[in-house]
Amino acid sequence: MSEKQQRRLIAVSNRLPIAVDRDDQGQWQLTAGAGGLVTALAPVLKHHQGMWIGWPGCGEEAPLDSLLEGFADKQGYSLATVPLSQEEVREYYEGFSNMTLWPLFHDLLGHCQFNPDHWRTYVEVNRRFADVTAGTVGDNDLIWVQDYQLTLMGVRLRELKVKNPLAFFLHIPFPAPDMFRRLPWKNEIMQGLLSYDLVGFQTLRDRRNFVQCVREMIPNMKADIRRRTSTLHEDGRSVKVGHFPISIDFNEFNRQARSKEVADAAWYLHEKLSRRQLVLGVDRLDYTKGIPERILAFERLLEKYPELHRNITLLQVVVPSRTQVPEYQKLKEELDQLAGRINAQYGEPGWVPIHYIFRSLPREQLLAHYRAAEIALITPLRDGMNLVAKEYCAASVDGNGVLILSEFAGAAEQLGRAALLVNPYDIDGTADAIHRAYHMGAEERRDRMRRLRASVQRNNVHRWVRHFIDSL
Repeated sequence: MSEKQQRRLIAVSNRLPIAVDRDDQGQWQLTAGAGGLVTALAPVLKHHQGMWIGWPGCGEEAPLDSLLEGFADKQGYSLATVPLSQEEVREYYEGFSNMTLWPLFHDLLGHCQFNPDHWRTYVEVNRRFADVTAGTVGDNDLIWVQDYQLTLMGVRLRELKVKNPLAFFLHIPFPAPDMFRRLPWKNEIMQGLLSYDLVGFQTLRDRRNFVQCVREMIPNMKADIRRRTSTLHEDGRSVKVGHFPISIDFNEFNRQARSKEVADAAWYLHEKLSRRQLVLGVDRLDYTKGIPERILAFERLLEKYPELHRNITLLQVVVPSRTQVPEYQKLKEELDQLAGRINAQYGEPGWVPIHYIFRSLPREQLLAHYRAAEIALITPLRDGMNLVAKEYCAASVDGNGVLILSEFAGAAEQLGRAALLVNPYDIDGTADAIHRAYHMGAEERRDRMRRLRASVQRNNVHRWVRHFIDSL
């Protein structure tokens, strides 16, 4: 472990890695999270009794102090909370973060709302996160801020004379200059990002976009471009910029996918849909994921290649998200109607072309779906990385899966040579890729999946953490 990895890590994110809710008896309970970021950071936090700072996801009615008392003893690292009112959550998180930055950074300008009230609350909440962090940090700590909700924290930390190394990682894409300049507060966001010592992105394309924005907006800033990182210089200050593709815990997914419980569940799933190849899509409900375009591509497949009728099924899992937002309600209605229309037109006794599931799956069932599917159809319109693609590869322990991947997913930079890349806007091209995957021979399938699995195993989430911290 490097010297930098020996120092205490302070992780800051919009949400703490916990769920606070009531149990069946109405008693408050705290459950530790188990997402990808937790998997990546928890070992480093535990090793040096680090701290995670964020919003707990609940209001003042929850007895947080008593719930948090035993967390550090059980998990090995402590938590610090940033309280937010419902109005602040609505304007800072649901508003500016997800109605302005989210669509803009995903190149979907038509979904953007530019609301000055949302911006003001975003600034205020970022300052509060910084104030809490400054009040807990020690002299030798590393501060690592996560994602687009907290771009401005670095400015406030500098105002508070925090001397610690400051790092920021953007999990979503960074737009090209022509898109970024549409943001009314582009200068403030840019200055916020340049307040950190290290700014990390998912892909080389994102890093290049950011450096190009800097060059256009701040002509006096010089850039020293290297293979893995660039260094920006102005007035005696330097900012390092790099790309660090996030990943998953390959060994954990591989181990769980080989378990008897998952194998039995995968067998049962395929037995229900026997004598046909399964095409799997797994997505959170979001307009960036390209789900309507994917379903239309599957419909085009059935139109162009009638010999595949009864021999192929699309199994589309959509995880509910932001279902109270009208835009997302409309998207769900569109998916319901598309699946229903296509099934009515092409379905036959004993064969439903599209199995559409609107719910989250437990880990065992998710892994079973990965194992059972001969083809994964992962076609976001734009995505920072897309870890579903890597999870599918890690869980494909039988080695016979084919990954069809959007060229606009960050994962394409690492997995593109062994996957079938598609433009999700090209309905015919995606249909042809599914047809090619269906007819792909066993030897080519095994070779492609072997290379995909080796890439995910080599570039795992623990390597991501090491590379990022060592670059600070």
